[in-house]
Amino acid sequence: MVLSIDQMSVCCGEKKIIDRVSLTIQKGEWYALVGQSGSGKSVLSQAIGQMLPSNFNIQGVISFKERNMLMLSPKQLREIRGKRLSYIFQDYQGSFTPFRTIGQHFQEYQKVHGVPDKKTRKMKAIEALESVGLNESFYSRYAFQLSGGQLQRVSIALALMLSPDLVIADEITTALDSVSAHKILELLAKQQKETGCAILFITHDWRHVRRYANRLAIMKDGVIVESGGKHRILDHPQHEYTKQLIKSGPILGKGLPSGLEGEVKHESTFC
Repeated sequence: MVLSIDQMSVCCGEKKIIDRVSLTIQKGEWYALVGQSGSGKSVLSQAIGQMLPSNFNIQGVISFKERNMLMLSPKQLREIRGKRLSYIFQDYQGSFTPFRTIGQHFQEYQKVHGVPDKKTRKMKAIEALESVGLNESFYSRYAFQLSGGQLQRVSIALALMLSPDLVIADEITTALDSVSAHKILELLAKQQKETGCAILFITHDWRHVRRYANRLAIMKDGVIVESGGKHRILDHPQHEYTKQLIKSGPILGKGLPSGLEGEVKHESTFC
């Protein structure tokens, strides 16, 4: 098991954002966390890596590779984040410093996680870029010189370069057009198959869930109201909220070329 969350609650002051959530993710699994904007999905994802602001209080157990993340020191967390546990954010453009090249980002990322030789870091960076369909010339480019789809490919390359056990992908197609979104998710699925990593996929687009997920959980107001296998939930939902979401969601493939995914806007939940 890669991740086990047991009775986790997250509060900000008097406001409870996550209420006694439990879930597990297995090795190599694509696990979807589905819910409307404001349901607490992004807060949950950031709680896993202990990335929430200091005024957030987390209770319960977050066991990643049998280590309770709530009990680790800042140094131990830094060693895990990026190497064993990595993130791909919806604001991929904000993840890159505009006056540094893509290569410099890759160099720093590897240096922080113990790859000492500069030539080795460059070689690994170029290999990572090529694995997502970008040639060596992208190593010397700046983020503002890349399209949205290209920059999201760079984000995937960074996230998977050190072969993490779990990748948390938080609304990663939000800012992309339908064709680019489809290509990005196909690329992520291909990379997952090659590396064997697990994916926590945060979304509220049923087309993505139907195409890629193995299991899923439905979140409403900080509570998981239903979870289980993809086909069981999509074909035989039990909770009324799940039924409403599926009924109101876009029909798979409607208005899109041959099963391409669309995208919807997302608003993070913070107090």
